Amino acid sequence: MTTDRATAEREAAGAAGVEVAPVAGHIGAEIHGVDLTEGLDAAQVAAVRAAVLRWKVVFFRGQRLDHAQHVALARLFGEPVVLPRRGKASPAGFPEVETTADRLELGGRFGMEHDEWLRRRRHTLLRGWHCDHGARVDPPAFTILRAETVPPYGGDTTWSNLAAAYAGLSAPMRAFVDGLRAEHRLGVGYQPRPGDDAYVRHLLDHQIATVHPLVRVHPETGERVLFVNGYYVEQIAGLSRPESAAVLELLLEQATRPEYTVRFRWEPGSVAFWDNRATVHLAPSDNAHLAHPRTMHRVMLAGDVPTGVDGTPSEAVVGSEPGRW
Repeated sequence: MTTDRATAEREAAGAAGVEVAPVAGHIGAEIHGVDLTEGLDAAQVAAVRAAVLRWKVVFFRGQRLDHAQHVALARLFGEPVVLPRRGKASPAGFPEVETTADRLELGGRFGMEHDEWLRRRRHTLLRGWHCDHGARVDPPAFTILRAETVPPYGGDTTWSNLAAAYAGLSAPMRAFVDGLRAEHRLGVGYQPRPGDDAYVRHLLDHQIATVHPLVRVHPETGERVLFVNGYYVEQIAGLSRPESAAVLELLLEQATRPEYTVRFRWEPGSVAFWDNRATVHLAPSDNAHLAHPRTMHRVMLAGDVPTGVDGTPSEAVVGSEPGRW
């Protein structure tokens, strides 16, 4: 970001009464001076949006939003997504809100409890990193997640800045990955159970896959973003499987280097608002054995079809269409 642009953003935020306090070198800022329950005026919306675009994820504390206020906040920044299927703890009457209570949505389903699901989904260190609904042809643009009940310790979420990760590659490597594309497919990071596996059968019946550019151009900032994650991506188009595996391991390690990340300690009333086009995040796995509840509510905002450096858009393989959930 240029000095002039950064100065202009600080001045605009100050004029709106919004304090933006960065919390890490490449990603993450806390926002003070606003009460989300009262809504935001146009200047505050612009300041918050600029902060999200600059810092990729922003955090608010002490915000006691109800479901209606959560949805109203989201509408200030885009069109909320309505999921055809939600977790069973999600509230009736608010189809935009998805709730995760204590256990992940699949906990107890398909013959697996939460602990086994985590082991099979995250059988390597990098598998848990993901963007929301990355296998779709039009992944959400933003996600707004709020905490209702959290454990007294554990349960943190970590995000990584994929624009900074791309910029941190060497020039020859950037030139190489600029022209590549990869298939993002729901379930590729899952390690099946021996014998019959009800979740594998579910995946086969509900396939979602898209060929995305490995480097997408951010539609608002113009930044180049390293569009990789451990949960959906397994094969780079045009490379052999050994070549693809080696390149993906390198890029995933680059995408999740500690210097590009921020970790957030949740409190009741905390809100995280992130740019799903420029980040991956890692949900917590250190609280599964604890007896403390963790109830979170999520609203996602509709996104566009990614385009690569050459202007070529993503192509749906199966299971999704732009704007249709």
